[in-house]
Amino acid sequence: MKNDYLPHKAKITSIQKESFDTNTYKVVFDDKKIKDTFDYKQGQFAEISVLGVGEAPISITSSPTRKGFLEFSIRNTGKVTRAIHDLKVNDPLFVRGPYGNSFPYDELKGKNLYFIAGGIGLPPLRSLINMVMDNRKEFGHVKILYGAKTPDEVCFKKELEEWKNIPNTEVWLTVDKPCDGWGCSVGVVTELWKETNVHPENAVAILCGPPIMIKFVIARLAESGFKDIDIVMTLERYMKCGIGKCGHCNIGEKFVCIDGPVFTYNQVKAFPTKEHAF
Repeated sequence: MKNDYLPHKAKITSIQKESFDTNTYKVVFDDKKIKDTFDYKQGQFAEISVLGVGEAPISITSSPTRKGFLEFSIRNTGKVTRAIHDLKVNDPLFVRGPYGNSFPYDELKGKNLYFIAGGIGLPPLRSLINMVMDNRKEFGHVKILYGAKTPDEVCFKKELEEWKNIPNTEVWLTVDKPCDGWGCSVGVVTELWKETNVHPENAVAILCGPPIMIKFVIARLAESGFKDIDIVMTLERYMKCGIGKCGHCNIGEKFVCIDGPVFTYNQVKAFPTKEHAF
């Protein structure tokens, strides 16, 4: 019988520094059977734990199209994540999951896609982005609009360069505070509307970022003609148990850990107003 609370031991096989406080960890399960059969969907998360410290819900940032490993981009913000940042290659991590729903991959086929992210909001979208890139001919035009506070806080710098060189794909970057040599836009992510056209025809926008960013991006998308049902977002809540038992991620009648973390704006609008910032 499957134990929903039992984590599986994995080993860190590589650590990629993304910014001053964020690393991407590639992990492989010790048990070959689990490694070969572990299945997840784009947009899901897992509970990551360090023994003796605790666990934290972290989005799976690798794509299901790339087998044999998992990747997690983890920001150093609290007790558990600080402990993870102290780990090195070959150290153990414990993973349970996957949990939550997923981005509507099949429904997106043939659509033009706008991935709009702020700060650490790009890692949860990366799973779907790379899945789209691995099946590029099944989708329309893709634009990635990404904003960060400073150039040093931009994640996946190498991949951003790779993505923009894929046919029918554009990458637009902006930062709040540029440094010498910064050649892209300056300002919040909605400033990128001045740099590129954002059209609702046969299009879906997929968002992730701080609530205040989401609020203003939704407003701009509405002005551009996007319907609520065509705005998809992944929400961040403290999903302590991951399986809808503890109540920490409850919003009205929904549990983000099982009903989300992916929602359309049409669904979010039905949440109690005090529970979200949009």
